[in-house]
Amino acid sequence: MKIHLIAIGDKMPRWVQDGYGEYAGRMPPECRLQLVEISARHRGKNADIARITRDEGRTMLDAIPRDSRVIALEVKGRAWSTEDLARQLENWMASGQDVSLLVGGPEGLSTECRERADQQWSLSPLTLPHPLVRVVVAEQLYRAWSILRNHPYHRG
Repeated sequence: MKIHLIAIGDKMPRWVQDGYGEYAGRMPPECRLQLVEISARHRGKNADIARITRDEGRTMLDAIPRDSRVIALEVKGRAWSTEDLARQLENWMASGQDVSLLVGGPEGLSTECRERADQQWSLSPLTLPHPLVRVVVAEQLYRAWSILRNHPYHRG
């Protein structure tokens, strides 16, 4: 099984690349985490934000692998504890189906992406900067995997 983290933005600061890479690199082959970056459209002074969000959303939808379970990261989604995420990960791995996690840009996900999602997951009621979401998701997936394998990383 692969977990595809499909995210808007492709020019991330070094700390984002390093943080994401640290945890993605720890994931085992049976649930490899793969980043798919979607270039953010230009947002000028009089930009049509609704159109930009729709266009980015279409590109994200095109990047979802066939037969993948789709999870939208949404502030209004369902909050999962780390243990809930571990159960989700266990179910995903048991199904053998790839999982695609969708992370929107500055304005969030398009309506089409939210509608396509099988589930909506909220990392926090806070609005997090989309680059930080990559790092948090990668770390939490690694932590969830460590719980399933009784690895000492998670001492909660």
